[in-house]
Amino acid sequence: MDFQELNDKLSSFDVNDIDWNNMGSWPLIGRVIFASIVFISILTALYFVDIQGRSEQLDTIIQEEDSLKQSFETKAFRVANLDAYKKQLTEIEESFGTLLRQLPRDTEVPGLLEDITAAAVGASLEIKSIALKKEIKTEYYTELPINIDVVGEYHDFGVFVSAVAGLGRIVTLHDFNVSKNSNGKLNLKITAKTYRYSTSSGKKKKKKRR
Repeated sequence: MDFQELNDKLSSFDVNDIDWNNMGSWPLIGRVIFASIVFISILTALYFVDIQGRSEQLDTIIQEEDSLKQSFETKAFRVANLDAYKKQLTEIEESFGTLLRQLPRDTEVPGLLEDITAAAVGASLEIKSIALKKEIKTEYYTELPINIDVVGEYHDFGVFVSAVAGLGRIVTLHDFNVSKNSNGKLNLKITAKTYRYSTSSGKKKKKKRR
């Protein structure tokens, strides 16, 4: 079949005359063209599907690369400053140890109770009770709550609280409660907390480091 004959057949080909239910009756040229179109369509679809999948994979790899770069930069910075971090940690531990050693020891607690009592008397308060509660132990220190129950006037309570807050030892005040008692006098109930340095915790920590 020469080119002229092929051209004539293509010119005489009418899409409306195609019998889609009986493709076997189509002329050879029609079947070849149809098969070529289907084949090219399939190849094109596969190409774009593959390109899209690879594009998404590339985006994922780029994101992972950025994440790895940031992680590497962070770790590199930490390694470069490791000696400085160790020095800073040592200084913090030494400062913390110094503060802990400023907390009252067992032998100083009775003196603290005497100071609180003196502050109440100095503020002209009637002392109903000043009593230690159960200790609360932590890793580095022991908390010592002290229940205080006194009777007096509002301005006397202010003087007393100021005196306790100004003691040389570390003392914090909690749970203020002012009420009238059966005699019509004002009753102040308050919890003072001081903190004792736990020498045993410091020894244990040193042993762990060895």
